[in-house]
Amino acid sequence: MRISGKLSRRSLLKGGSALGLSAIGASWGGRLLAASQLPDPQSVLDDISISKYVRADYRDLYGMSDDKPIWDKSKDWIRTADWEAVRSQLSGTTVRFAIGAADQESAAEALAPFEALSGIKVELVPIPDDSFYDKAIAEFISGNASFDALQFFSPWLGDFAAPGFLAPLDDYAAKWKLPLDDFYDTYRLNYGYFNGQMYGIPFDCDIQMVHLRKSLVEEVLGGPIDKWNSVPSYDELIRLSAELNGKKAGVAGVGLLGARGFWSTYTWEHIAAQAGMVLFDENWEPVFNGDAGMKGMDTLLALSKNAIEGFAGAGWGENRAAWLGGQVATNISWQDSGTQAMRPDQSQIVDDFVTIYEPRIDGGRFAPPNIAGSTSCVAANSQNPEGAFLMLAFLTTSSIMAMNEANANGVAPGYKSVLNNPNLQEVSQPAEVWAKSLEYAWCAPRLPGMFEMEQAIGNEINRALVGQITGKEALENATATVRNIMDRNGFYGGQPPVDYAAVAPGLWIGEGKALPF
Repeated sequence: MRISGKLSRRSLLKGGSALGLSAIGASWGGRLLAASQLPDPQSVLDDISISKYVRADYRDLYGMSDDKPIWDKSKDWIRTADWEAVRSQLSGTTVRFAIGAADQESAAEALAPFEALSGIKVELVPIPDDSFYDKAIAEFISGNASFDALQFFSPWLGDFAAPGFLAPLDDYAAKWKLPLDDFYDTYRLNYGYFNGQMYGIPFDCDIQMVHLRKSLVEEVLGGPIDKWNSVPSYDELIRLSAELNGKKAGVAGVGLLGARGFWSTYTWEHIAAQAGMVLFDENWEPVFNGDAGMKGMDTLLALSKNAIEGFAGAGWGENRAAWLGGQVATNISWQDSGTQAMRPDQSQIVDDFVTIYEPRIDGGRFAPPNIAGSTSCVAANSQNPEGAFLMLAFLTTSSIMAMNEANANGVAPGYKSVLNNPNLQEVSQPAEVWAKSLEYAWCAPRLPGMFEMEQAIGNEINRALVGQITGKEALENATATVRNIMDRNGFYGGQPPVDYAAVAPGLWIGEGKALPF
């Protein structure tokens, strides 16, 4: 998937399938049979395995094997689902799946095992990557969308759910016993639910984290890095990145995503959330230009003085290249910057980095940011909504998501049983910190217009980062723009499209919890 012309993490990584399962899909491709001739489900499930899916060089590097599972079979939906019941009810039906055009080939391979398990035929509906949002909205408005299911950038959930474009999934989840309790609450609530009803299954489950170069940081600290205590605050990260800036030739103090639009917003939200920033009050008035939001802005501007050249134009791709190429000593990015840094084919800093717990801010909170990600949904006018749900449940099941993480392809699992698995933690350096952090996660609400608002906020923050306006002016400008967007989407003067009480539980999962250490 691409977002507003920007490549996603998955589409930049040519070594792994965008949807996973490309390695095993080839064994079933083109062999969909009549229901009475479908293969034994267990034979298909046996092929969805580490030995058939995870890259051989990664298996060799980390000693991965089918004898060391990286998921829990009792929680893995594809291994607990009643495939005979699926076949008896839905074999011979068709599901049309909207997919970014660049992912069409890999998706076809990925879905062949699902077809063999279910007897459901999947027809792919390719949509140009750069126009996915606009094309999907246009088809929804037409009332005759050409697809039954789609996966998309989770901040768009409100845009698709509020007008009634998506089918509710609660009944299907209950009928087919989807293990919703295995998802971390932040993903389940923010990628799965809108206004209290289930519309999605979490797919690419992100978190932003702080990463350090061990050799450089330990030289300054004078000893080994403690993941909780060595960089306990953002003030310490500012001090550390200043001391490291240029200490080694060609290495800047910190990497930041500071490009216009949502990139700058995400970096600011990441930091400001630790200061206690909330985007809206209970009346949906934007309040992010208060003291906590300004603390986040001031901290970001202080870090920017130690940042790599060109950071104000950096999205994920540029930041990733600088980090994996050893050009920054500390980095604020997504969790996959830790997993990918382990892989010799992707990284020049293998064994010389560590992912730490989120630094804190005095008077703030511990609120690791769940930012971006994607979700899987069924169209309200689907001709086969139950089949579409089952296909999406297959693609998002814990074993497939665990193997995506093992392949370091940027498609992140959101399951407790995966991220807490010690075998998975051996092949994903951030996983242990990631797992514990998710119990305290912060997330922006998935509202109608949310992505447009985060684009607008980021445009103003970027102007501050390049010195055109002050941080205070940036947040004041952004607040006015956001209020106009909220007004246009019906949040004032009547019944808002989203009940604040339905959203509130997902905004900061850590509320009322003691710190982990």
